[in-house]
Amino acid sequence: MSAIDPMDEVGARPTAWTEARVAEVDRPTADTVRLRLEPVDRQRHRPGQHYLVRLRAPDGYVAQRSYSLASDPDDPLLELLVERLPDGEVSEFLADVLEVDDVLEVRGPLGRWFAWDTTTPALCLVGGTGVVPAVSMQRAASRLGRADLLRVVAVGRAPGHLPYAEELAAGGATLAWTRATVGGHRAGAPTVEEVTPLLAGVEVAFVCGSARFASYAETLLQECGLDPGAIRVERFGPTG
Repeated sequence: MSAIDPMDEVGARPTAWTEARVAEVDRPTADTVRLRLEPVDRQRHRPGQHYLVRLRAPDGYVAQRSYSLASDPDDPLLELLVERLPDGEVSEFLADVLEVDDVLEVRGPLGRWFAWDTTTPALCLVGGTGVVPAVSMQRAASRLGRADLLRVVAVGRAPGHLPYAEELAAGGATLAWTRATVGGHRAGAPTVEEVTPLLAGVEVAFVCGSARFASYAETLLQECGLDPGAIRVERFGPTG
């Protein structure tokens, strides 16, 4: 994800490392694991923020990665979605080894810039596991009765490969499949003609996904006429 500011905070309270018990583990798709964590000190987050997860090996080696929150801010648990990456020293442990009641070191919430205030009309254009912050935003919007302020376009390869697809669709999101024709919609990424109407009244757009997806989405939004200053991008992966 984006660079981490060690003094990033919510309100006036600096974030600090704490512990979180693993309350739930499930695998919504073949290459992802959903974690529900019960932290010792649950700080309220803004939709779109993320947490750091830190692992320590017996020899003292430390590795950490950041993961976006899917949780609604009112959820007492932290919900993370982890994509299992080949040779991913953190993701492989979280996907293959971690069990309920294990304890993780976590720090957050982080990322004030890529956070929705729940009052500004917004659009999310997200791809793959980059849907996670959009899930948090959609859950918050639904709870607050502000679904009209948030539009979500989520892009995946095909049904069964996009996390939270059913929940997003039920909440009014537009789903697009790049490698499958579904419901008469031909396979392919969203176009200018499809996205432009969704930007009516939108004041800020959130883009989250791989570096390749983020580049495509940012360019698409500008081609749709959105001011580049209104676009907030969060990339993940080796070139993110």
